[in-house]
Amino acid sequence: MNSKRRWCRGTRLLLIAALALAPLARADEAAPWPTSGWQQSKPEEQGMSSAALAELVDFGALSGMDSMLIVRHGKIVLDASYAPFKPGMRHAVNSVTKAVVGTLAGIASKDGVLGPLDAPVMGFFPGRSVAHLDANKKAMTVQSLLDSTSGLGWREPLTDEPPESMLQMERSPDWIGFVLDRPMAQAPGVSFNYDSGTWHLLSAIVARQSGVDTLAYATQKLFAPLGIADVTWRRDPQGLPIGGYGLFMQPRDMAKIGYLYLRRGEWDGRQLLPREWVNKVFDPQVEMGVGTFRYANGWWTIPQKHAHMAVGFLRQLIVVLPDIDTVVVVTGGRRHYAFAQLIDRVAAAALSPSALPDDPAAGARLAERIADAGVEKASAVAPASTLASAVSGKTYRVDPNWTGMVTTKLDLTSPVGRYETMFAPIAPGGPLRRIEGPIGLDGTFRLREPQGSEPLLAVKGTWLSKNSFQLVSRSLLEGIVTTYVLTFDGAQLDISLEDNRGVKLKMRGQALD
Repeated sequence: MNSKRRWCRGTRLLLIAALALAPLARADEAAPWPTSGWQQSKPEEQGMSSAALAELVDFGALSGMDSMLIVRHGKIVLDASYAPFKPGMRHAVNSVTKAVVGTLAGIASKDGVLGPLDAPVMGFFPGRSVAHLDANKKAMTVQSLLDSTSGLGWREPLTDEPPESMLQMERSPDWIGFVLDRPMAQAPGVSFNYDSGTWHLLSAIVARQSGVDTLAYATQKLFAPLGIADVTWRRDPQGLPIGGYGLFMQPRDMAKIGYLYLRRGEWDGRQLLPREWVNKVFDPQVEMGVGTFRYANGWWTIPQKHAHMAVGFLRQLIVVLPDIDTVVVVTGGRRHYAFAQLIDRVAAAALSPSALPDDPAAGARLAERIADAGVEKASAVAPASTLASAVSGKTYRVDPNWTGMVTTKLDLTSPVGRYETMFAPIAPGGPLRRIEGPIGLDGTFRLREPQGSEPLLAVKGTWLSKNSFQLVSRSLLEGIVTTYVLTFDGAQLDISLEDNRGVKLKMRGQALD
């Protein structure tokens, strides 16, 4: 009898161990590779609750998301786009770019292109005259750039305060020179400091060492192997792809980056990224000084949740959750919800490592919520002011301002309004830039047709009072929402604007006719 009890107890322990390892076993044995496109699955087939995912879709709507995508066991179980954002659109991923550049550095390291990670940064920029070149700056290494522990003096706080140093870099004619010339605040490796400038140095280092443009190297070594083809990347004045931000990607392609890490750097039988590189991301040692977050090679980690994230401003996210074999991608985010809110909801939806019983009612509810997310809800509108006809068609010249706006003209009398705004030339002596398009006056956004490299804008407006008109503009690719209030007083126009980045500005214009 005792031996039978011991046998039963041993069998039970083996069963418990097998269940605990089930997610890993499934991930290793049946890992589909989405190079040519993602497979989709009912959530229950992948052990996830459709009912819980339906609630997640509603959470995304309340959080101002543009899209949410969840991959479990290598298959898409949730793919929602929130109107007016649409499936198949690229989105600015902002500082998720850092994680991509970190991945390129890992690939370059594997290929022997990058060289030792303890190599001094200054050695990659020979012939440059660098300001404040002291012992600390000479000691700055590639690894200190990857860990954001360079020691450079840089102000880009992870708060609502303006990213002062980043904005200064944007205005500089030589971004690499601007970053290299920064004085040192402390020795390298002492502590974390968020710094888009040092990531731009990494882009320059990858380009120099590989002998090709950073985007070309990314296409050859990362994007093409993963089947990512629809990418654009902003560049600095010298044409170098920006290292700290500037990538535009589709959510499904962002998920492929996360899936590469979930599979420990392997892709369809090839070890694209060194396993030890991923291990460092999954076991980071650099404390960020924000809650319990830690940092490594461009990725954030919440250790207690085993959540590893590529994070971009306005909640552009790639979240890798190895414990439940899941990747989550989010774009947009007009509200800064806590990361844990999203992660906990996803984890709670993963009820089992294996298939659950089919739940047709919950599946129908999920499909309904996804469809509803893609339909824009009209906001309230006020009756048109009697001033509409008087101000329509007038051109207002705007006093000099940092946005570059020169003139603006509105038509608020037609069933669908229109705007036409002229901006200063990008380069001295160049032509004025014209941005025009429709205005939804019925509480829904109207989308203008793409015009070259100008942003894809959706615009709507309503009268707030007899002489004040509110115009809301959404840049669908960048996730930026700007609210303008235009107040008319005779020939004078006062404009106040505020966007979801915290930018505020007041301008004044005068009618030309």
